Amino acid sequence: MQINRLRALIAVVDHGGFRRAAEALHITQPAVSQQIRQLRGLVRGPVFASTGREMRLSPQGEELLACARRMVALNDEVVGRFVPEVGRVLVSLGVTGQLAETLPEVLRLVNRGAPQAQLRVRTGTSEVLAQQLASGQLDAALLLQAEPPDQTMENIELGRMRMAWFGHPATGERDDLPLALFPTPCTLRGLVTTVLDDAGIPWRIAYEGPELIGLRSAAKAGLGLTCLVANSDELWGLSPAVRPGLPEPPAPLPVTLAVAPGRTPEGFAHIARKAFIRGLRGYPLATGGAGPVEPVEPVEPVEPVEPVEPVEPVGYSSPPELSASAA
Repeated sequence: MQINRLRALIAVVDHGGFRRAAEALHITQPAVSQQIRQLRGLVRGPVFASTGREMRLSPQGEELLACARRMVALNDEVVGRFVPEVGRVLVSLGVTGQLAETLPEVLRLVNRGAPQAQLRVRTGTSEVLAQQLASGQLDAALLLQAEPPDQTMENIELGRMRMAWFGHPATGERDDLPLALFPTPCTLRGLVTTVLDDAGIPWRIAYEGPELIGLRSAAKAGLGLTCLVANSDELWGLSPAVRPGLPEPPAPLPVTLAVAPGRTPEGFAHIARKAFIRGLRGYPLATGGAGPVEPVEPVEPVEPVEPVEPVEPVGYSSPPELSASAA
């Protein structure tokens, strides 16, 4: 099924005639008529019951029109999501959920420094983002974990993030300590349980979920103790934990910008590094082992990359197509 034929049908109905449809689609009226005739074979009958001044769709034409609108909308959505504009490069960027507050500043600076980059952003746990980076679903990612995701990536350590305990679960002195944690695989989860085991504190999982907002809600509701970036009280209003005998939280975690070689515009890693360092101001991040984040110079635009091969417009002429089974 050619999407052009369905687009022609929609244009004829919406514009009230073949001539106006042809003008809207920038093709000739005979071409529109031919597309409609070709749809007759699909529905095994006439698409229009009347084509005079009072244009009226046949029953099968009405059904076909409803399907056509869904298929064309889906086609355009797919093209808009996965096909960058002419002269731009699509870059898929992942940011671990705990550091997502950096995004407004990062997006502003990356857009200024690499205007040819068309960004698509995902958030999630560092382990999931690292898997997506390795599989090619992401081109770059800001991660908060003990080890770099893949030695084949360009891994740029931006500093180390201080962590802290949050939450006031209601438990007795002899009760196991309830915890609110991300599910496995999770670097931070393993570090938290190791610290508690080393301190001889019995624990249990009271809440487990992949979304940061759920973890924060569990801590606020008193379901369990959690360990997050040390400024979570300022970012999200979490209460720092005060509990006798509670050990120090896990050591500061590396914050790593991982970039897949050859999948981003030239100079993107340099611009992204500076943008994330600026975005991380206000976070308890230390570079060189201690101290505040180093100042960074202004982000300068990079030379534009060579334009990608032009894609055909999402108009009538020859857009990317979906098969009829996509409906």
